[in-house]
Amino acid sequence: MRYGIIVNTGNPHELVEMATEAEAAGWDGVFYFDGVSLGSFELYDPWVVLGAMAVRTERVTLGLILTPPSRRRPWKLARETMTVDRLSAGRLVLPVGLGALDDQAFGNVGEATDARTRAELMDETLAILDGLWSGEKFGFTGKHYRFKPMIFRPTPVQRPRIPIWPVAVWGKERTMRRALRWDGILAQSDDLDDLRSMADYVRRERPAELSDRSFDIVVQGSTTKGRESDQDAVARLADAGATWWIGADWERGTLRSIRARIAAGPPRI
Repeated sequence: MRYGIIVNTGNPHELVEMATEAEAAGWDGVFYFDGVSLGSFELYDPWVVLGAMAVRTERVTLGLILTPPSRRRPWKLARETMTVDRLSAGRLVLPVGLGALDDQAFGNVGEATDARTRAELMDETLAILDGLWSGEKFGFTGKHYRFKPMIFRPTPVQRPRIPIWPVAVWGKERTMRRALRWDGILAQSDDLDDLRSMADYVRRERPAELSDRSFDIVVQGSTTKGRESDQDAVARLADAGATWWIGADWERGTLRSIRARIAAGPPRI
């Protein structure tokens, strides 16, 4: 089991400082989030933030919980992610999903809002990222994106690619099938039965040609219960098949409470 923390408040300097504090406290990963306009909430460009974290840390995995590819140009996202992966010497992961429509950078600015279209855009984007990151001549023809072959260099440090963690929901076959093609599952639920079913499904259904690559099952949890309660919860999640526990408090987290949780260290079992 690996342990991450989501830092979701603070100015850019504070966000970077929290990343260094998390590394010193023994956390395995630090995550920000990808938002544009959420009411009066103060937001910063996620790739700039991750780039700054990358040059101030040495060990922790970095990522966003999560990026919605449907409102980002795939080739621009490929360049941003490659750059952060290079800055971090290969420590970036890419969790992806449809995104939350309360962000005003969806319907308010004319981006697609229906789930089917956003899922199609995400699938095409992931295929484009994988092709461009290869460093070989790559073109694409899809329903939403088309371009002639081009060469994208340098490549990310990580090979064969930056790990991609799509959101998946047990019982929704399409989301599970998508995740199998990539490198992990960002689980939408911490239900133990669902996690066991997901882990069994991955072992049973993942293509044989990908069996030598690692695959993560990532679960989010509250950081407000206290260390012993978190350890008990994490032990049950690990037994069910989870490989990452990422702590967050989306509703009540303050700069002070997040820093205190970081300092307490991960709930290792």
